Amino acid sequence: MDDARRRTRQVVAVTGASGGIGRATAVAFGARGDAVALLARGRAGLEAAADEVRSAGGHPFVVEVDVADADAVGAAVDTVERELGPVDVWVNVAFTSVFAPFVEIEPEEFRRVTEVAYLGYVYATMAVLPRMRRRGSGTIVQVGSALAYRGIPLQTAYCGAKHAIQGFHESLRCELLHEKSPVRVTMVQMPAVNTPQFEWVRSRLPRKPQPVPPIYEPHVAARAVVHAADHPGRREYWVGGSTMGTLVANAVAPGLLDRYLARTGFGSQQTTEPSDPDRPDNLETPADDERDYGTRGLFSDRSTDRSMQLWASQHHGLLGALGGLTVAGLVAGVGSRRSRREPTL
Repeated sequence: MDDARRRTRQVVAVTGASGGIGRATAVAFGARGDAVALLARGRAGLEAAADEVRSAGGHPFVVEVDVADADAVGAAVDTVERELGPVDVWVNVAFTSVFAPFVEIEPEEFRRVTEVAYLGYVYATMAVLPRMRRRGSGTIVQVGSALAYRGIPLQTAYCGAKHAIQGFHESLRCELLHEKSPVRVTMVQMPAVNTPQFEWVRSRLPRKPQPVPPIYEPHVAARAVVHAADHPGRREYWVGGSTMGTLVANAVAPGLLDRYLARTGFGSQQTTEPSDPDRPDNLETPADDERDYGTRGLFSDRSTDRSMQLWASQHHGLLGALGGLTVAGLVAGVGSRRSRREPTL
């Protein structure tokens, strides 16, 4: 997307916008002057997020909706386009989860996680895509995770949802390419991020849950989403060296990774503090309905605000050119040394 296009106000919709990556993404789009529809369940979180978008220079519009309700999502798209105009960019972020061994998760809990964290993406895409296809323009960004490729213990419901989103995204992208549609879909695979989810996701762990280091700040993830929305021709983007390392290791030696995670995955996802039986729980009702948890979680002292892998993911062309020049230089150097060694006849 050229600079002139970037200066044109866009209509952007973000699900899960009341906290974490969704909220940071909404603010990032707002900082460009975009009209941003914030979709989530938590009233207090949504209102605080709208204030941040407004302060950043954007134009917020709040829609309370549960993305697990297909009819409600369809109505939300109607409302957004009636109030703000045609959606240029739709970002799916909303999710919930249960931290627990699989044998301790109830069927209703697994269903709920799947409906929010997977079907919520499907329902939103189903509602907005036909409009984009009729207009012949639009971008949908699916926020994924390294766990879309690599399952880890204690997160069977979440990993299953992320794997499902990956398959859904790939299939849909093939269909749009087949029909030569100008509508674009792309996916951003995230690392561990310092979000409030670890304070409110349902947990049956003996100790408090935590992200597995290295941990990144939400605005790093938000920058990746904005870049993906501006450059949706790529099928996906990877954020964080840990994401790249995980995906490469899983492709090369998945069995060894199974054993490594079986040994380390339980401890690395828990702090040393005992679990709080009165902690908030957002599985069925929003934890941020009366209280705003903000964008960041409790791990800022252990988080980083930059990602070299994100930069590399955004500059494949430059890196390829530099790599080509390096190889050419090496070949030229070898040729020069050989010519100096050859005797003159």
